[in-house]
Amino acid sequence: MSDDLLFLPATRAAAMIRRGALSPVAYVRTVLDAIDRAQPAINAFVGVCREEAMAAAAAAEAAVAAGGPLGPLHGVPVSIKDLIDVAGQRTTHGSHVHAENVARADSIAVGRLRAAGAIIVGKTTTPEFGHKGITTSPLTGITRNPWNLAHTPGGSSGGASAAVAAGLAPLALGTDGAGSIRGPAASAGIVGLKPTRGAIPHEAARDVFLNQSFAGPMTRTVADATAMFAAMAGPDPRDPWSQRATPAPLPPHLQGDRLDGVRIGYVARMANPVVDPEVERRTLDMLAALTDLGAEVEEVTDAIDWIEPEGRILYQTGIAAAVAPLRERWGNRLDPTMIAFADWGLQYGLLDRIRAEGARSRLYQTVQALFGRYQFLVSPTTARTALAADFDATRPVTVAGRECGITRQSWTAYQYPFNLTGNPAMSIPSGFAADGLPTGLQIIGPWWSDYAVLRLAALLEGARPWAGRRPPALW
Repeated sequence: MSDDLLFLPATRAAAMIRRGALSPVAYVRTVLDAIDRAQPAINAFVGVCREEAMAAAAAAEAAVAAGGPLGPLHGVPVSIKDLIDVAGQRTTHGSHVHAENVARADSIAVGRLRAAGAIIVGKTTTPEFGHKGITTSPLTGITRNPWNLAHTPGGSSGGASAAVAAGLAPLALGTDGAGSIRGPAASAGIVGLKPTRGAIPHEAARDVFLNQSFAGPMTRTVADATAMFAAMAGPDPRDPWSQRATPAPLPPHLQGDRLDGVRIGYVARMANPVVDPEVERRTLDMLAALTDLGAEVEEVTDAIDWIEPEGRILYQTGIAAAVAPLRERWGNRLDPTMIAFADWGLQYGLLDRIRAEGARSRLYQTVQALFGRYQFLVSPTTARTALAADFDATRPVTVAGRECGITRQSWTAYQYPFNLTGNPAMSIPSGFAADGLPTGLQIIGPWWSDYAVLRLAALLEGARPWAGRRPPALW
């Protein structure tokens, strides 16, 4: 029973708890015990909040017995990425620099999850300061993919994706600065939503005005992601993008079980020159499912400049600025990959940065124009399946036997553009490749269409179910 409990959807678990069919104490204890068993093999957690979680579970059980109002996630375990503050817990950012940094207050998103009744069981691993797409760090070591321990679960929300895939809490809160929710979701065979900029307030960004980092849900089912998103969405004065901003309600034409009349643009390549044939086949399977549901799917053949060089300038100069004050004291204890990214960023000048910001505006306009023709865009989430667990992110990635540049030029090229434009984008499982690793489909919508994106994902989930698949018990 315990293994079945670990893979129970959060929405179903919450319903069982509300009617007294599932004990929050037993549920949370089962999850905590599973984390302890899996940690030596997967290394998905920086820290586990056993005492606090069990106390919250006991309080949740008492609340059920008392018969009062309960939140939509009452008694359901959730993990929090170690870039996000949880009051009384360490936020290490995967770095020796902050190894003993204890948060004094919850982040906005964490506070809202607690208000919805969720129970925090631990903090999940991230590469140092979330700087790369492989989850390794000098502080926490290597995090591994539950589907194959030789491979990465992606990054930077790799601990979160590994935990959800392995049944170590059905909900996880991740962050996405250049694909860091969607890439791990695809790598580990789960669901991950990067919302519209401002839909979920993210006050922890270094620059809340020019922000390209987002907080969002990571789950095994679309219903769970929707429940998490609904619990966290809404304005807060600490995030200027969230002011007076509310995701649009689900439009009438998406409230049924068909997609008749819905136009979808398929983007086969972005900045990446190659996509693995297995990934492409799984993507085409999903396009066929969309067509079967009544959608009109058309390949986008426009010659679009996805501004990879300019996006890299923005990203790497930001890393250079963050690393600069740390190098003298901490240089030999920082991730060499992050140092390399910072050095690359130092090669660019002020005019390069300003020109890159202009290119970002052009990309925004280009993408918004596409939504004059299509209600959604879709693409692969990654150009190939997960890389090796210890892959060096300064090295070129091989896709279908061809070296294609560093990760953002190749493996994750489909992801970063929508951090720059602010559009909602999510990854859902599209199947498995011959190597046994998951593949993902990315769905992108216009600003504030988060619920529509989630609905399209739910229809695909119904047409091509995935949540019943479980990784092998390797721990």
